[in-house]
Amino acid sequence: MTFSVSGRCEKTGMFGIAVSSSSPSVAARCAHVRAGVGAVSTQNITDPRLGPKGLDLMASGLSAEATLERLIAEAPFIEYRQLALVDAEGRTAAYSGARTLGTHATARGSNVVAAGNMLTTTDIPQTMVEAFEAAEGNHLGDRLIAAMRAALAAGGEEGPVHSMGLVMVDKVSWNVADLRIDWTDGDPIEECAALWARWRTEMDAYVTRALNPTAAPSYGVPGDL
Repeated sequence: MTFSVSGRCEKTGMFGIAVSSSSPSVAARCAHVRAGVGAVSTQNITDPRLGPKGLDLMASGLSAEATLERLIAEAPFIEYRQLALVDAEGRTAAYSGARTLGTHATARGSNVVAAGNMLTTTDIPQTMVEAFEAAEGNHLGDRLIAAMRAALAAGGEEGPVHSMGLVMVDKVSWNVADLRIDWTDGDPIEECAALWARWRTEMDAYVTRALNPTAAPSYGVPGDL
């Protein structure tokens, strides 16, 4: 019931995940990123504990592949899980358990990995990877959105999607973008894309306000001197 793309910007070191699903609040369960470490998408019949655990393993020095091997060996009910990982060097790993739902697939590239279940075709993750790679040079957020649009254009899930999330980390310890369309009867991908277009223009300013308010741009509110 979910498709996702996890990526790393080779120029900035940013990590991000975009994920969409027919179920509500998909990003709250599935998308896990950590600055300087990597990204882990845990989906299908989701175990959200696998995201932080995978990030901890990569933070300890394991590659994406070695981290995946540990998760497969140690996680309960792993046959129900679908996982996609990117590490700090842009290496990727992906897994679909034997009980992954419906038509499912994964695809890997340099600095990008896509995964999906309950898909219309197995080609969709590869389409996502190609869209991400074709947008090289653009902002990571734009590349992730491009991959999600490509997935939907290629057929997406077997049924309509209702939620989407876009999360990204940069050089600070918190998510510099954490955008959610938790439920809509419209198009969550385009609604999230519109939210990203607005947030992108302000994202760096909010980081500056956190680190050094004296250097921050105007807040644009009454009383702001």
